Amino acid sequence: QHQLIQEALIFDNKHTNYTMEHIRVGWEQLLTTIARTINEVENQILTRDAKGISQEQMQEFRASFNHFDKDHGGALGPEEFKACLISLGYDVENDRQGDAEFNRIMSVVDPNHSGLVTFQAFIDFMSRETTDTDTADQVIASFKVLAGDKNFITAEELRRELPPDQAEYCIARMAPYQGPDAAPGALDYKSFSTALYGESDL
Repeated sequence: QHQLIQEALIFDNKHTNYTMEHIRVGWEQLLTTIARTINEVENQILTRDAKGISQEQMQEFRASFNHFDKDHGGALGPEEFKACLISLGYDVENDRQGDAEFNRIMSVVDPNHSGLVTFQAFIDFMSRETTDTDTADQVIASFKVLAGDKNFITAEELRRELPPDQAEYCIARMAPYQGPDAAPGALDYKSFSTALYGESDL
């Protein structure tokens, strides 16, 4: 209809204050809003399903992925993916160590060697990386919460707070706690935690 009106050289329309340009701008804004909403909902779904990734991290990963997805195809080629990883702080520069690390990552995110990395594969990888980076300090902090802020924990507390197999595993391997505030049956969760992460002998 707009085209016909233009061809008829009619430039004033008493039936509406809106021009075709108004409608175009509104339409583009609508598409942008829909795309942003879809993006946010997908991020929330991925955050829900991905262990150890916060909403803020998910937004950072999505922004970086989208920045290097130049054709908006939803997948990155190897060089695009490498640039994405570098932007997130990964050391995959072009040297022997960097190439080895990048090849390791590619074998995880693209096991079929398709030459493409999807956002879902990328998030699955980042989720595993995040959950695999627990430190002894983080585990000690978790035990401290279970122990009610004490420097030791008891077998009773472990059995109450953990699944049976995990509780018995801990009880069997925790050394007696020797601190001045020790109580009968006190177990040393700090030495157990550092040993668990290879920082001392279990």
